[in-house]
Amino acid sequence: MRPMLGTLELPQVQDLTTSDLRAVAEHQAVGKDGSMLQNLGRAATGVRVRGVATDTGAATLIEELKAQVRTGEPVAFVADITADTSVEEVLVDDLQVRELAGRPGAFAYVLTLREFTEPVVPASTAALEADILGEADDLLGDLLDGLDITPPFATGLEAFVTPLTGLLERLRTFREATGG
Repeated sequence: MRPMLGTLELPQVQDLTTSDLRAVAEHQAVGKDGSMLQNLGRAATGVRVRGVATDTGAATLIEELKAQVRTGEPVAFVADITADTSVEEVLVDDLQVRELAGRPGAFAYVLTLREFTEPVVPASTAALEADILGEADDLLGDLLDGLDITPPFATGLEAFVTPLTGLLERLRTFREATGG
């Protein structure tokens, strides 16, 4: 079975390689020898496909592969080597194309694919937002109630303006007189 990328049958595949990588975080313990490893699951499976397109539709195939790179949309991928893995959809990560010397219309290609995993839909926050909105409304109401006492408070401060007007100057004079 030839590898298929979406509806494209990849011709003359000469090398198909998969790479699986475990995501591991290393934590150094202060004052201790060695370190602790934390398993963070696995990274997306990578697939590299090398092949040659030599038939009359080679230029069209290359253009369709370039279109896959530009769109950035996930596409189905089927190959014998990936049958045992859980790779069903991939993103075209990179495409390298070389025109073969002495063979007009013949192209060597290298496709780098990355396993696509559908993002998890976040849980609804509608109930949470309603609770927060209610609390914010209550706090704002309390704040507005506090602003109602501002005019009497400002008027009450006016009684202190006259006695405190020269306070700073009197404190400076006192400090100079006492040598402090």
